[in-house]
Amino acid sequence: MRILLLGKNGQVGWELQRSLAPLGQLIALDRDGLTPQQAAQLPAWQGLPPLDQPLCGDLSDLAGLARTVHAVRPQVIVNAAAYTAVDKAESDVALARRINAEAPGVLAQAAHAVGAWLVHYSTDYVFNGGGHTPWQEGDATGPLNAYGLTKLEGEQRILQASRQHLILRTSWVYAARGGNFAKTMLRLARERERLTVIDDQFGAPTGAELIADVTAHCIRHLLRTGEGQGTYHLAAAGETTWHGYARHVVAQAQHLQPQGGWQVQSIDPVPTTAFPTPARRPHNSRLNTALLQSIFGLTLPPWQQGVDRMLAEVLP
Repeated sequence: MRILLLGKNGQVGWELQRSLAPLGQLIALDRDGLTPQQAAQLPAWQGLPPLDQPLCGDLSDLAGLARTVHAVRPQVIVNAAAYTAVDKAESDVALARRINAEAPGVLAQAAHAVGAWLVHYSTDYVFNGGGHTPWQEGDATGPLNAYGLTKLEGEQRILQASRQHLILRTSWVYAARGGNFAKTMLRLARERERLTVIDDQFGAPTGAELIADVTAHCIRHLLRTGEGQGTYHLAAAGETTWHGYARHVVAQAQHLQPQGGWQVQSIDPVPTTAFPTPARRPHNSRLNTALLQSIFGLTLPPWQQGVDRMLAEVLP
C-alpha cells in the first residue's frame, strides 16, 4: 500500500510519519515538495514511472496537488496541512480559503479519480461555540470566524467530491515538537509571579501523538472492512479551561522539576474579553467522541495523560 502524506513537518504531520510508516510505503511531503530526482530515490517510488515534474506539497498550488496525486496513485491520502493562523485569517481570507477549502476539494476529486481514501483534519471551530454540551457530528454548524468558515467549506467540498473519506474534527492540539500553550505557560511561570489565563473557554487538550495513532488505527479499519467513512470527532477524554490547563501544566512541572526556577505564585482566571483578538473564539470546544470510539473500537485517554507525557519530554 502506498500512502501520500501532506504537511509532514507540522505538529500532527510529524507524528503521522511515525504512526503511518508500518502501514505501507509512505511518501511524505512538506510545502517544498520533492524534485523528480528526490522522488526517484524513495523506496516507495519503486514500480512507478519516472516523473517529469516535481511532487507538490504546497496546498496553495491546486494544479500541482492534483498532478501529484495522479503521479503517486496512492491508496490513502492523509492531509495534515492547513492554514492555522486563526487571527491572521481574518485579513487573509483568500489564502486561508484556498488552503483550507479549495485544496481539500481538489484532493477529494483527485482521490476519487485514482480510487484512494482521503483522510482530512477539521476543527471544533465549525461550530458556534455556544452551550455547554459536547458537540456531536450532526449538530448544526455556525463558525464564528474566517478560519472556521474555511475549514467548514473544506469539509463540504470533500463530502461533495469523494465517498471514500475520513474527516476528523479535533481541538486544542499540542505536541512536544514546536510551540504550544503549555510551553508558553512554562516559560511565563519562570518569568512572572502572577499569570492570568482565560477560564470561560472549555475543551480538551489533545496531543498530536494521539491524533496520529488514532488515524493509523482508523485507516487500517477502513482498508480492512471498506466501512466507516464519514466525519468523526477526535479529542482526548475529559474537559478543562485554559486556566485549568495552565494550572495543571505548572503544578506537574513543579512536581517533575522542583528546582526549576519557578517564579509564579498565582494563576488567576479571567474572561475571554480580557484578551481581545481579531477572530472570535468559541466558548464551547467540547467534542463528543462516542461515535469514533464505537465505530473504530477505541478508548480515548484523559487529556492529563498526554499532557503529562509531553511535559516529561520537553522539560530540560
